[in-house]
Amino acid sequence: MGVSLRDEYPDQMRLSFQEELDRLEANLQEESELVLRSLRGAINALEQQDAELADEVIAFDDEVDGRYLEITKGIEQLLARQTPVAVDLRLVLAVLHINLGLERMADLCVTISKLTKLSADLKPDDTLVEAFEEMGARAEEMIRVAMKSFSERELAGAESLVDLDELIDRANRRVVKHVFELGNDPAVREWGLRMIIVSRCLERIGDHAVDIGEQTAYLVTGEFREFTDASHPEGVAGDESSARPSS
Repeated sequence: MGVSLRDEYPDQMRLSFQEELDRLEANLQEESELVLRSLRGAINALEQQDAELADEVIAFDDEVDGRYLEITKGIEQLLARQTPVAVDLRLVLAVLHINLGLERMADLCVTISKLTKLSADLKPDDTLVEAFEEMGARAEEMIRVAMKSFSERELAGAESLVDLDELIDRANRRVVKHVFELGNDPAVREWGLRMIIVSRCLERIGDHAVDIGEQTAYLVTGEFREFTDASHPEGVAGDESSARPSS
């Protein structure tokens, strides 16, 4: 019976496998930095009503997509050459899930930028602009906390994302309430309705960050659970709380 390369050189195979995992994680962290650039650009374009900057954010999405495809291909090649089990398999699955979440965050930044361009000729509302600046800053913080927790396998940091997400959810509800109080001017209402979509995009970015936290918890504990359970709303206290829809 023949001896496989895996049997003959187990240490070398394991080293190569670990190097591939490390490279995937490094690429994932770099992808998150690209997403943060997209998010900050989208918020700045919205705040300044800068259509040119919005175009730059839209074009920059190609870089995020390129990194997303690179990571996806790396996962495919790793699975084709290796047979990860236990914690290694959980890591590969977590990277796959987080990679998709980051790419979707970048897509939401593109949507915000497109809405900014559509609304460039409409007078912005200072209250909403301030709310979006707050939501954008919260979303940036959540992405950083999520990726740091994942990198360090830190469960407490991952779980803290729920409280940060609630702050974005509250801001989102305030935006919707304010839009309905803008009055009857058709142009103002048109801008406000588009801004509700912007608010929803920022709220969804926060949701994706929480998803990354859930993947970290899965990696650390070996059990997947949602941090908030929409099917059991009685577990969420207070009028300001709301269950987060699953992605």
